[in-house]
Amino acid sequence: MKILLLEDDVLLSKILTKHLRENYKTTPVYDGTSALDILEKEKFDLLILDSNVPGISGLELIKELRSYNDTTPIIMITAYQDTLHLKSAFTNGCNDYIKKPFELDELDMRIENITRTFNIEQNQLINISKEILFDALNNQIIKNHTNFSIAKKESEFLNYLVKNRNRTISKEELVQNLWSFENMPSDATLRVYIRNLRALIGKEAITTIRGMGYRLVS
Repeated sequence: MKILLLEDDVLLSKILTKHLRENYKTTPVYDGTSALDILEKEKFDLLILDSNVPGISGLELIKELRSYNDTTPIIMITAYQDTLHLKSAFTNGCNDYIKKPFELDELDMRIENITRTFNIEQNQLINISKEILFDALNNQIIKNHTNFSIAKKESEFLNYLVKNRNRTISKEELVQNLWSFENMPSDATLRVYIRNLRALIGKEAITTIRGMGYRLVS
């Protein structure tokens, strides 16, 4: 999935870009005029726009895009707290918003909601490390330019760890989110998935936190 990020706060933009690039191809821009220039040449799956930036504001950019029927989903970042500003954003075509300050987890949840709502295919290759890529759509790990197919459930397992990178995920959480009640896996099955994935992406990439669960390390 390709994301355009419009944020004029350089430090915040760097933080958001680094975080988003763990899962998505992300292009950062710092003013509305540059954003519009890029959007005239390139197609994106999602736009994340700060409402108050130099040049063309985020709100004006939304108006411009919607005026020629660009339906790309848009999440507005805003420091405004008043309802009137938010109403204006939605009236002009914003699909969701997030108020500053915000946690990265909240941004992730809003992106996932947009992805589900608009049925956006997430076929972007995900960096596991500098040498290893993960293609969740095609259930493949790409290592040293060689494609290795993995089982669908192994792909779902790894994708869940990727979405929660650097957070310890308990066995219970994994099971609840990836399996139905009728098909609960045994501990041995989980260990097989972990072993198979480690064989491809490296033992150090997925750490076991004794008594707590697993963690995918950046």
